[in-house]
Formats: sequence, structure tokens, C-alpha cells
Amino acid sequence: MRVMWADVLLSLERTHLQLLTLWGVGSVVAGSGVLAWLAWRRVRSPLLQHFAIQTLAWGAVDLAICAWAQRGLALRDFEGQTSLVNFLWLNVGLDVGYIGVGLTLALAAWRLGPRLGGVGAGIGVIVQGLALALLDLRLIAEIAAARSA
Repeated sequence: MRVMWADVLLSLERTHLQLLTLWGVGSVVAGSGVLAWLAWRRVRSPLLQHFAIQTLAWGAVDLAICAWAQRGLALRDFEGQTSLVNFLWLNVGLDVGYIGVGLTLALAAWRLGPRLGGVGAGIGVIVQGLALALLDLRLIAEIAAARSA
């Protein structure tokens, strides 16, 4: 097993939080924009409305997590690096769970009605879970690449 410099890991973590912040801001802007557009055009679309609500809410949570995580950024030793990777794998598992919950919500809402608000909310959860999984997997891959370099 190769050793990674602590400053390289810190840089990777910072980049990850910057990407997550960008995703959070984009989600808040997109969700707010769709809700504003629906209100301005006086369009009633439960699918779009609930998708936008999920997008906005998840983006706000992402931003809160980023703000909290930024305060705790510091150089890590080997044990800290291992803890980070384990935490990231836990997050990937949760992200896959979010995708499953979103899929269940969307399919159940469709089969029971169809209730398009539930379908929109489910799709919103799927999109967020997929994006978060990809971001977490990206950081895991970068850490692995840096360790083997």
C-alpha cells in the first residue's frame, strides 16, 4: 500500500466540497427557477412542482452539509484517510438507497393513480441520489489513484 501526502488528500476533499457546493447551488437555482416559472405562467403541473421542490430541498441540504464540512477540513493522517474512505462508501450506500426510495415512490405513485406529484418527487430523489453517488465515487477514485501514484 502506498502512502498519500496529507496536503493532496486535503486538496481532493476541498475539490469534492466545491463540486458538491456547485451541485447544491445548481439544485437550489433550478428548483427555485422551475417553481417561479410555474407560478409566473400559472401552470399547474404536479410532476414539475414536486420535482422542483425535491430539487430545491436537496440542494439546500447539500449546501448546509458543505458549510458544516468546510469548517472541519484539516490535514489527515492515515487513520483519517481510512475513515474518510469508509465514510464515503457509507454515503455511496445511502445514495443507492435514495435512488431505490425515489424509484419506489415514483412507481408506487404511478401505479396508484397515476399521481404525478409523487412521480415528480420520486424522479427528483433519483436524480439527487445519482448525482451524490457519482460525486462520492469520483472522490473515492481520486483517492485511490493518488494512493497508487
